[in-house]
Amino acid sequence: MYTLPRMLLLAVLALAPVASVRSAELEPLLPAETESVVMINVRQVLDSSLFKKYGQGQVEQALQGNDAQQVLKEIGLDPMKDIERVVGGTWGTGPEDMKALFVVRGKFDPAKLFAAIKQAAKSEPDKVEILSEGKYKLVKLTVENQDKPFYASVANEKSIVVSNDKKLVVNALADAQKGAKPRLKKDLAELVKSQDDSVSLYAVGLTAGKVELPPNFSLPIQGVDPEKLEKQLQAIKHAAIVLNITDGLNLSIAMGMADAASAKEFGGTVDQLVNTARVFIPVIAAQQPQFRPLADELSQTLQSKVNQKSVSLSLKISGKTISKSVGGGE
Repeated sequence: MYTLPRMLLLAVLALAPVASVRSAELEPLLPAETESVVMINVRQVLDSSLFKKYGQGQVEQALQGNDAQQVLKEIGLDPMKDIERVVGGTWGTGPEDMKALFVVRGKFDPAKLFAAIKQAAKSEPDKVEILSEGKYKLVKLTVENQDKPFYASVANEKSIVVSNDKKLVVNALADAQKGAKPRLKKDLAELVKSQDDSVSLYAVGLTAGKVELPPNFSLPIQGVDPEKLEKQLQAIKHAAIVLNITDGLNLSIAMGMADAASAKEFGGTVDQLVNTARVFIPVIAAQQPQFRPLADELSQTLQSKVNQKSVSLSLKISGKTISKSVGGGE
């Protein structure tokens, strides 16, 4: 199920599409069971003005250490140049049975990667293990504080697949070998194809009956009834979240509702939540004066809208505002 905090977390990652739309491609290695898809355009993020100004220096500094350089040399990977995008699919009824498959697209050296993994398996056998599944070689990764291990393999020189289920990795390797075609559900495929492939990130999902409030949830906002809100959330059929990073940030969330009446009702609730946020954002920012420009712009650009059977949220943060709040300049 999609809890409200999870939806809000996804919302923080969303943005309005740019003017030039390039229809998103369907990832052929995602299985038919997929119910939500996320795409991270790594290349676009790394090329953005905002990353170059505030993130590139820190990342490059982290990669300059002797250990990091040695590892990257051994695996034949330059993370600033060789990774293009990551596409993931998830499905399941709850956290306990949630399945996920991620496909990393870029430029890889399979021989160097496996040679480095073999060495890691020798030095840290409790964390890294190489498995044989038929004709395929998989890597089992045991991560601290994670209940279940992850499995990964190199499909070819352009793709790495990662999952929390080794069978999914094996299936993806077989699909890559035979050149499988996309097989997402029709409704989800249409959602994906309606996205702009050039944005920094999008996340889309079929959410009918799967968005719920946490147990004992309360919302002390006048005019917002939690029971009513629960029913309104259940009426969301699908959601699309988009984030674009350029010289600033643009975020949008679009929620397709069961019908126009439910869109109008839920739109009223969202509007109340937005108005409440506009009141509290400046209050919170008052504790940190340097964030006042950010709070002012959020209050001005945070908008909600109802359009026939959909409810949307959007916000924008300019590069100038980020510079004032984070960089301390104009």
